[in-house]
Amino acid sequence: MKKLYFLILFLAITCLSSCVDIEEHYTFKNDGSCSVVYGFDMSKAVSVLVNLVSDSLKQTPQFSLVKDTTLNFYNAMPDSTQQRMSKAEIDLAKSSDLTVNMNLKKSIVKVSINHTAKDAADLKYYLQNVSKIALNSQVSALTTGAKNSKALDAKQMIVGQDYYSYDITPHRFYRIIDKAKFNAFLKKTQSTFMMAKAMLIDMPYKVILNFAKPVKRLNNSKAILSADRKSVTLITNMDEVIKNPSLMNLKIDF
Repeated sequence: MKKLYFLILFLAITCLSSCVDIEEHYTFKNDGSCSVVYGFDMSKAVSVLVNLVSDSLKQTPQFSLVKDTTLNFYNAMPDSTQQRMSKAEIDLAKSSDLTVNMNLKKSIVKVSINHTAKDAADLKYYLQNVSKIALNSQVSALTTGAKNSKALDAKQMIVGQDYYSYDITPHRFYRIIDKAKFNAFLKKTQSTFMMAKAMLIDMPYKVILNFAKPVKRLNNSKAILSADRKSVTLITNMDEVIKNPSLMNLKIDF
């Protein structure tokens, strides 16, 4: 069961925007803490990909599983992954929760990762390492039961959202995309993007940041600042980002 949960999480993170509707929510508190929610809705992609898996896979108990639950991120990982993690990575995972809403027969797969960073430094560490922790798992364990399906083979999707650099302080949230790393990501995932386009799978991406105090400065022409200046919303899609990666840059002083 643990392997199944982590397979879903892995696919959500590694597919990234190519097959997933992604929403990032940040809620900054007065005490300097910040709640982060990464929401991955793979339902549209799954509705297409289900038609590509073998009938034998569809008959497995895993495929028939229906779940709507929240569990600790660390406890959702395979034992082999836990044994290789550093103390800092373990602490990060243990302080995060994984919510899974899954019904493959109805093409519902929604995953969210929830974490509350105690301060700016903790937030920066979390953002720089959460996807790496997921990607460090054994691929053989993650692909159990799907090894005969190219559409679900995680080996074809090993990429990480490590193309951002962060500068975060109690009054600043800067996220800058590294174009060289982003181009490397695109090269690794080119076939997945092409498949998503061929299947008419949308690739939306939304980032919402809520602040306890009004935003003093926002440097992103596409981002929308609320009337009370306490909320920033960036809505785009991967087609736009591929053409202009700088769309994902955020420089916010608050």
